[in-house]
Amino acid sequence: MTVSGATADGTAGTEGYDVADPAQERLRRWRLVLGGDAADGTGCALSGRDAAMDGALTALYGSGDKPRTGRERSAGLGASAPSVARWLGDIRTYFPSSVVQVMQRDAIDRLGLSTLLLEPEMLEAVEADVHLVGTLLSLNKAMPETTKETARAVVRKVVEDLEKRLATRTRATLTGALDRGARVNRPRHHDIDWNRTIAANLKHYLPEYRTVVPERLIGYGRASQSVKKEVVLCIDQSGSMAASVVYASVFGAVLASMRSISTRLVVFDTAVVDLTDQLDDPVDVLFGTQLGGGTDINRALAYCQSQITRPAETVVVLISDLYEGGIRDEMLKRVAAMKASGVQFVTLLALSDEGAPAYDREHAAALASLGAPAFACTPDLFPAVMAAAIEKRPLPIPDTA
Repeated sequence: MTVSGATADGTAGTEGYDVADPAQERLRRWRLVLGGDAADGTGCALSGRDAAMDGALTALYGSGDKPRTGRERSAGLGASAPSVARWLGDIRTYFPSSVVQVMQRDAIDRLGLSTLLLEPEMLEAVEADVHLVGTLLSLNKAMPETTKETARAVVRKVVEDLEKRLATRTRATLTGALDRGARVNRPRHHDIDWNRTIAANLKHYLPEYRTVVPERLIGYGRASQSVKKEVVLCIDQSGSMAASVVYASVFGAVLASMRSISTRLVVFDTAVVDLTDQLDDPVDVLFGTQLGGGTDINRALAYCQSQITRPAETVVVLISDLYEGGIRDEMLKRVAAMKASGVQFVTLLALSDEGAPAYDREHAAALASLGAPAFACTPDLFPAVMAAAIEKRPLPIPDTA
C-alpha cells in the first residue's frame, strides 16, 4: 500500500518534520509505509497526527495474523463494534474518501469484520460504496432487525448516487436509439434523417446542379408511448458478482422508468427469482437478492426464454462469469435458439469498474462462436452497449489487448 501522508482535507500530516527538507520528508513517508518495526531502517519517530495515522494503518496492515490498532504495536481493535467504529472514524479523518473505501474493503477481508457490519453504529460510521453494499447484501439474511433500517439507508444512499450519475445519460442514449430504430418513409421536415436519405438517393445525383434529388425520404419516427423494445436482464447473483448485481439493479430501475421499454429483471443462482415487480425501487430489488450459492445459467435462460413474446424486438442481457453448474450444452442450445428467433443476446462477464473479471473461458468461447461474444462492461459503457443492441448494430466491445 502506498501512503502519502495526506489527511482528509488534502494536507499532509507533518508534525515534527521540516517539509522543506526532502530527505527528511522521504524518511517520514518510508516510516509510514514500513510501519516502524526494528528492521525498517528509517530511525524516524512519529508524533501527533502522524502517530495517529500510523496507528490506523497498523490496525489494518501491521505484522502478524491479527493486525493491531492504536499508537503502539501492542494495541488492538478487539472484537467490539465501538472500537471498529472509532477506527473507521479515524481513517476518515486522516485519509481521502477514495483511500478510505480501499481500507474498508481490506479491513473486511483481512480482519474478518463482516459480522461487525451488522452493528448499527458501525454502519453509520462507514464510507458507503458499491463494495460495501455487496457485503451488506450477502449478510442480509443474518442481519438483526435493529440493523436492517440502517443498512437500507446505507444502500439507498449508494443507489441514489449511482442513479444521479448514470440515469440521465442512459435515458438520453437509449431514447435516441429507440427513435432511430423507428424510421419512417414520409417524415416531417424536422424528422428527416439526412445522412440516410442522401445515401439512399445517390443514384439521383444531378452533376449539372451538383445536387441530389431526394425521391425517397427516410426519417426518424417520433417517440411514442407504446412499448418498442423488451429488455430482459438475467443476473447471476453468485458471490463473485456482487458489484454487478448492484449496478444491474440500478440500470434495471432506469430502464423500467422508460415507457418505450418493457423491462424484466431476473436473478439466479441454482434457483430463479423474477424481481420485475420491484423495479420501481432498486433498493427493494437489491434486498430481494441473495448473494452466494451455486449457478444454474441454463435454468435461468429457460425461464427468460419462456417470457419472450416478441423475439425480434427483445434484448436479453446475461450478466454472469459463466461458471455454469447446470447443463452446459442445454445452455448453449437456448442461446442459439433465442438468436435464431431474432433475439439480440448480450453476455456481460461483469458490469462494474473492478477491471478484468475471472470467468469461464471455455463457455465464453462457445458463446462467441454462436455470435454472442462475452465481455466485461463498465457502467459508463453500458448505455452504448444497450443502444447498439436496440439498433441491432455491432456491440462496442472494449479492446482488452
